[in-house]
Amino acid sequence: MAGEPSERCDRESLTLLLRRWSEGDENVADEVMPYVYEELRRIAARFFQRERSDHTLQPTAVVNEIYVRLHEETGVRFKNRAHFIGHTAQMMRRLLVDHARKRNAGRRGGGWQRVSLTDVDLSEKPRDVVALDDALRRLAAKDPSMVRLVELRFFGGLTLEETAEVLGISRASVVLAWRRTKVWLHRELKPNV
Repeated sequence: MAGEPSERCDRESLTLLLRRWSEGDENVADEVMPYVYEELRRIAARFFQRERSDHTLQPTAVVNEIYVRLHEETGVRFKNRAHFIGHTAQMMRRLLVDHARKRNAGRRGGGWQRVSLTDVDLSEKPRDVVALDDALRRLAAKDPSMVRLVELRFFGGLTLEETAEVLGISRASVVLAWRRTKVWLHRELKPNV
């Protein structure tokens, strides 16, 4: 039945389907989308497990929006499953930041949309996604690879192993880079007292 995968698609098969889809084979879109949707749901579920319960954006809404954007997107060529996951992590970042900025603009008194960064041990206090995005923009000027790491780990919810796969580096390299990135972000996001 289209839309419902009967069994989990193996990585090689998904990679081949993603390549065909990104090369313009629209016939494969119906075949790949159930697996893509499943992967997006997994990523969003991981991200929202860390969030407060009254977050105004729900995982299903995020997945549906990314799903629609992926389907409408042209010109993106997925090399493999890891590349796809990395791309959707960037999309999730943009979606969450856009949502927070719109929400902040609509509030009187300039309240912030809070996103917890406790998973990355930046501090015990929650930080807002807009401040994080601003810090990431500054970081991009210094080291874009560190920004990519945050997109994959924080916004994409990827494990160390999955991040290593996407970046094409060892798990040990990811661990070291993740520590450096967290230290930099901690300094940048620390409240000025």
